[in-house]
Order: sequence, then C-alpha cells, then structure tokens
Amino acid sequence: MNQVKRPVCLTIGGSDSCGGAGIQADLRVFHAFGLQGISATTALTAQNPNNITRIEPVSLAQLDAELHALFDYYDIAVVKTGMLLDGEHVALVSALLQQRHKGALVVDPVMISSSAKQLLDAGGMDALVHAILPRATLMTPNLDEAAVLLGEGICDPVVAAKKLVEQLHCAVLLKGGHGAGDELLDILCDSEGNLSEFPHPRQAWDEEQSHGTGCRLASAVAASLASGESLAPSVKKAIKFLQSH
Repeated sequence: MNQVKRPVCLTIGGSDSCGGAGIQADLRVFHAFGLQGISATTALTAQNPNNITRIEPVSLAQLDAELHALFDYYDIAVVKTGMLLDGEHVALVSALLQQRHKGALVVDPVMISSSAKQLLDAGGMDALVHAILPRATLMTPNLDEAAVLLGEGICDPVVAAKKLVEQLHCAVLLKGGHGAGDELLDILCDSEGNLSEFPHPRQAWDEEQSHGTGCRLASAVAASLASGESLAPSVKKAIKFLQSH
C-alpha cells in the first residue's frame, strides 16, 4: 500500500531551550496537524518561561547550509518565520525564499520577548519590512509589534490592521492577546482589505502555558494552509487549536 505523503512545513527561527516557544513549539504544532515539520535555526537561546538570559546567533554559513539542505530534498508547502535577529539573517532568508520557495509564507514578526528582551534589531526591522513582508501570505503581529511597525500607538485595532495591510502589502492577523479585558479580539485583514473578526475568551493560563502562544498560533495557521485551507478558515482553525491546546 502506498503511503500518502504528508505536506511539509518549514519553520525558520530561534531554538528555545525550555521548548515552549521557537522552533520547538512550531514542530509540535506541525506534528499535531499531521504534517511533517522541518526547521532551520537562526539563534540558540538560554531561556525559561520567565526570562531569556542569552542569545547566540547561528552563523550565516550554518543557516544558509541548513536552508539549502532542506530545500534540496523537500517539497516545502509552507514556510513560517519567527525570530530573525538582524538585517543579515533577514537578508539571507529573504534571498533564499525568493529563489527557492513559491508557496505560502507566514511571518511572526518576533521583535521583543515577553520579558522585554530585544529579538530583532533596527536593521532587521528594516529588512523585514522591505524584503520579507511584501511576499508574505500573512503576518501575525501582536498589538505591541503592530505599534512598532506603524510608528504610533494603537487606539482602534481595526484601523491599525487596515493601515498595516496598506503599508506592508500583505494580509495581517492582528492578535489581541496583549490587550485588556477577559474577551479578546483577533482581527484578520486580507490583502484586499476584507476584515474578519475572531472574538474569544482570554484563557486562564499560567506563565508556562502562555509562553510561546504567538509562535503556536502562527505555526497553526501555517499548518492549516499547508493542509489546503484558505486564509480565513486557517486562522479560525488556528485560534480554535490554540484555545484547546
């Protein structure tokens, strides 16, 4: 009997030593969706759910070798990016994706950790905006990251989501988890400006459970896209997955 080949999802990001976020979290999500998960590492981190104590960038040569090895062998359906560190790492990833990847791209614009550690420098931010996001299928910023990208505070998340799409030319899932209140609102604005709202209750998670939620949501969207779902149903399925896992 011929075995059905599983879609392949690639995550490009940092390694989390406690396993709650980064590529470790992404790979667990891909597995939960029944997909084959593969990874390329931008940085090694020493961290726990409370704090990141050290970040060791992976050399550009190593990252380049990992990416080429994976693209040489696998037919990659969807790529998800996380922590990209700086302009050099972003430029390398962007150039390779431009050459080798024609499928969907989900970008989690990891900028600052929950413990206030900077994870993307100014050069990396500029390269992300100009080299990665214009070809992304979806970007998944939280409210703080959206404010940085827009260069202004956010009063109305719907307006902010539309502005991000206009400025960055990709669909945006603006996550409401950093907002106040017990009822959260995630807002999807597609590349045509169409809005979908996903209200859901705030989960009573402890710090270990909440660690890496942004990573898991973005990778769940990527996994659903790889399974053949369109964008809005993928986001709905990913939010439901996160609520139950």
